[in-house]
Amino acid sequence: MTIKALVFDAYGTLFDVHSVIALAERIFPGQGQALSQLWRAKQLEYTWLRSLLQRYENFETVTRDALAHSCDALKLNIAPAELQKLTDAYLHLAPYPEARGALQSLSAHRLVILSNGCPAMLNPLVQNAGFSEFFDYVLSVDTLKIYKPDPRVYRMAADTLGLAPTDIGFVSSNFWDVSGAGHFGFRSFWINRSGAIADALGYRPAAILAALTELPAHC
Repeated sequence: MTIKALVFDAYGTLFDVHSVIALAERIFPGQGQALSQLWRAKQLEYTWLRSLLQRYENFETVTRDALAHSCDALKLNIAPAELQKLTDAYLHLAPYPEARGALQSLSAHRLVILSNGCPAMLNPLVQNAGFSEFFDYVLSVDTLKIYKPDPRVYRMAADTLGLAPTDIGFVSSNFWDVSGAGHFGFRSFWINRSGAIADALGYRPAAILAALTELPAHC
């Protein structure tokens, strides 16, 4: 099966969401890792809950709300300026070390980002990493006002590319995202850096890869 385009998730796939730990640790010594882990978990949870509730707020709001909740849960007193500083860290997340080389190796394909991020967060992130040159499109769920893994989000990518789902490869480190894209019809690749166990969602990825550098061999 020929893959004509590759669609990438951003957060956790191309960019390390836990690169905020260093800043969190400076603000809350000894609590940086715990805060980052809970913040990410709540951030995802809020996207799913807001989709189910049909009460959409953009990813910047969700990210800020998840951070405030996580600080409360960990009994960390965060000042407004510190909350904004941590939220703004999402504009400068570190790319995974292998990301640039992998994207360069895939330059013969049409490359797209499809993300829960809103344009105000996503576009600066891609630009700050120097990744803009690699992508034909940087697509945000903000257009639809619904979060992944709603099938309409994956359809937006296929419609934008003008391709059938079977012609598109999808790449994510989040198994729920891989599963959503796979059920829609994309050929999905799971970047499983941590050796996690797949969730029982009725989908088996086309390949399970330890890093983005393994992707070109499958495309």
